[in-house]
Amino acid sequence: MRFNLRTIASSAVAAALMLGLGACTASSSATTAPSQTQSPAAAQGQWPRTITDEKGSVTLEEQPQRIVNTAMSATGSLLAIDAPVVATTITTPGPEADSHGFFTQWGEAATAANVQPLYKIGNFDLESIIAQDPDLIVVSTSGADSVMDHYDQLKEIAPTIVVNYSNKDWPELTRQLAEATGHEAEAEKIISEFDERAAQVKEKLAIPAGTTASIVSYNKGSASPVGKTTGPHSRLISALGFDVVEPPEEYNTNPQKRDDFVFTSYEGLAKSATGDATFLIAATEDTAKSFLADPTLANLPSVKSKNVFPLANSFRLDYYSSNQILDYFENDFPSLAK
Repeated sequence: MRFNLRTIASSAVAAALMLGLGACTASSSATTAPSQTQSPAAAQGQWPRTITDEKGSVTLEEQPQRIVNTAMSATGSLLAIDAPVVATTITTPGPEADSHGFFTQWGEAATAANVQPLYKIGNFDLESIIAQDPDLIVVSTSGADSVMDHYDQLKEIAPTIVVNYSNKDWPELTRQLAEATGHEAEAEKIISEFDERAAQVKEKLAIPAGTTASIVSYNKGSASPVGKTTGPHSRLISALGFDVVEPPEEYNTNPQKRDDFVFTSYEGLAKSATGDATFLIAATEDTAKSFLADPTLANLPSVKSKNVFPLANSFRLDYYSSNQILDYFENDFPSLAK
């Protein structure tokens, strides 16, 4: 049932780090066979279909034509499969967001698709959602863009699916959204193309067997998230031939147990980022210089060998940003220093 705007109207980045790393859907060949996740109706392209989500299940009577996405970290996945997104939440324009507040990796695609800015993350606006007259609403379970507190209101407006992007890589999330939107073929196409390209880049890189790597979101003087082997960033880097080093949990400063990152104390970073190479998330050349010049990290293998590399647009891994990382490795990666 879709709500009447006038009826509803009368009644009714936070921490960018947490959003970004919580949003880390990502990477390469760690994919799940569609037959393991699709409902029988979805497998046959039929409607109505019942979708299993984080709240249980939701039945969609028809293929969605007007999707409102409150989970900004999932917008790239929807756009990548040509799902009809009419509006998405936005963030503050800056290094990671364009003038509309769209993430830069999919901002151009969103503008081309005439996606409308909904409201800035952290400023939930029910009326702006109603005004879009959605026939499907997407909500995330966690992250700064989560509006689970308003789930009961949203499901009265339109069928609402709840996704958890913090425990999925981008192919898994994309497949889940594809099933809900009827864009399974598009999802399989982009995932297959990405896996093929990642394999080609790996072959070109020819990283020596046994080369280890650490993945760090470097915050000098503060806790720095270090990628776990089970996280999406690690799956992408591993797909390119590196063996990612598992960071020890003993330096974790985050009470929430996560599969993607250990929020390592500054004091513990020197004992955690011990890979032969270190890849810095959402970093610039200046970030790499700061990492290399940090006296507390001087004895790290990657610092001694100067194998520290910034990965510019890598905060949120989706189809677009993951391909940008492949662009870097294919065209700009300077190779490992001996």
